[in-house]
Amino acid sequence: MTVGTNSSPGAGTTAGAPVPAAPGAAQAPPQVDALSGVPPQAPAGTRAGGPADTVPGPRADAAPRERAAGTRRSVPPQAGSPAPATRAAAGTVAHEDAPGEGLGFGIDPDSLPDGLVVADDTGRVICFNRAAARMTATDPAQALGRRIDRALPLEDLEGRRWWALTDPYGGLATRRGQPERNLLLPGGREVLVSASYIRTHPTGPLRRLVVTLRGTEARRRTERSHAELIATVAHELRSPLTSVKGFTATLLAKWERFTDDQKRLMLETVDADANRVTRLIAELLDISRIDSGRLEVRRQPVDIATAVGRHVQALTANGQAPERFLVSVSRPLPDLWADPDKIDQILGNLLENAVRHGEGTVTIEVSPHEKGTAVTVSDEGPGIPEESMGRVFTRFWRGSKRGGTGLGLYIVKGIVEAHGGTITVGRGPGGGAEFRFILPVSAPAYLTQ
Repeated sequence: MTVGTNSSPGAGTTAGAPVPAAPGAAQAPPQVDALSGVPPQAPAGTRAGGPADTVPGPRADAAPRERAAGTRRSVPPQAGSPAPATRAAAGTVAHEDAPGEGLGFGIDPDSLPDGLVVADDTGRVICFNRAAARMTATDPAQALGRRIDRALPLEDLEGRRWWALTDPYGGLATRRGQPERNLLLPGGREVLVSASYIRTHPTGPLRRLVVTLRGTEARRRTERSHAELIATVAHELRSPLTSVKGFTATLLAKWERFTDDQKRLMLETVDADANRVTRLIAELLDISRIDSGRLEVRRQPVDIATAVGRHVQALTANGQAPERFLVSVSRPLPDLWADPDKIDQILGNLLENAVRHGEGTVTIEVSPHEKGTAVTVSDEGPGIPEESMGRVFTRFWRGSKRGGTGLGLYIVKGIVEAHGGTITVGRGPGGGAEFRFILPVSAPAYLTQ
């Protein structure tokens, strides 16, 4: 529900006409807000110190419009009805002097994704939204009006009562809240709880206690992902470092016993393993930058067709058959401004995957696209199962074969998106996997200003 403002008529007036006070009647003292200690503003349409001016009444269609907008008018309590402060309104917000006047909500609390619990200056709950009800398995109608330590009993991981430890109403008046921490609900369910103390002035009494609740599932998924990353990195680093350590120790201890060819073979192995470690560290740095949104792109003019040819020549120099690669370039190509090193990283990962996991001819197509330049890399291997298509660009996905860190395609997707492009995976004409990325036409900022 959207909380509205108090729109009840001022005392001593009727709709559109002033009502004079009875002769000899005692003048009622001005009302004072119990929270702020400030007399309320005079109602609209009145003069300070004089009778209320005649104010035109609301239009006939005003009430339906207000109801449609989700507002609610405050109604004075009838004789014999309980006081407003002790009556909980239906729903998740209890209205006091004026609906929402103390809460200050501009949106419906039930639309918030996190749990929200608000207590007044006496410690009684005046807001208990749906997310909080779902997390705590508590009926909001039962929580409203109760003391917050009973409506929301919380314990720390050592079994101590959290409200007794924090003491928001009786503790230091300089505190502004409690940082987020893991707490336990009745039954042992874990939630992330943070609190904010709203005061009338920096060292004044507590006016509102605002508590937010969040589930721990997202944090646990992140922690599991970090644990998997650490385990993968530890495994991938241990193998090449063991090889480097073994060969260097052997060469230092028995240098004279080896021939020149044996020494060269050992040093080449050490060099290859060192390159593997360097590549893994570079991947970790790229993942960190991608996850934090700090991946820098230094745009320069790039000839994508020349870059593809350079990678194909490197693969053939390493033993791949030249006839295994088919390069098709459709010209004219639009000008491409991109980071040359990042483009090499994209092409290297895609071609290496096609060679390692695919079969038959590896086809690389470069063509103009309505959004820029499109590059397609496909092979004739078994392809990627349909059920795995959605996980190809996630961390640690390795397909059906083992080997590698499973981080290459995740990094490729991050680099392409950092350039403002898109990348997709599907089944190629030859039945194998087909990766297609599109880089948009762009230019450095100093050329567009």
